Amino acid sequence: MSVLPFEIIEQYQLEEGERGLNRQNAHLIHFLQEELCLAPSAIAMAIRYAKQENGPLPMVLWHYGLVSLEQLNQILDWLEN
Repeated sequence: MSVLPFEIIEQYQLEEGERGLNRQNAHLIHFLQEELCLAPSAIAMAIRYAKQENGPLPMVLWHYGLVSLEQLNQILDWLEN
């Protein structure tokens, strides 16, 4: 199991008042690594761009070609559950 450095996960954490959703972010990162086999460096890059562009991580992953359209659909399906 690959583990992202704590700083990367921390970058994707939501604001202090939204702590309840932080666990979902960690689960999303885990899903990206374990189910879609994305490299930690790709996830880290997408997180940086998502923060810069203020965009959703799944769309940033797709926009920069880090996931296919099929994988994007898998991520969106996973997020619905």
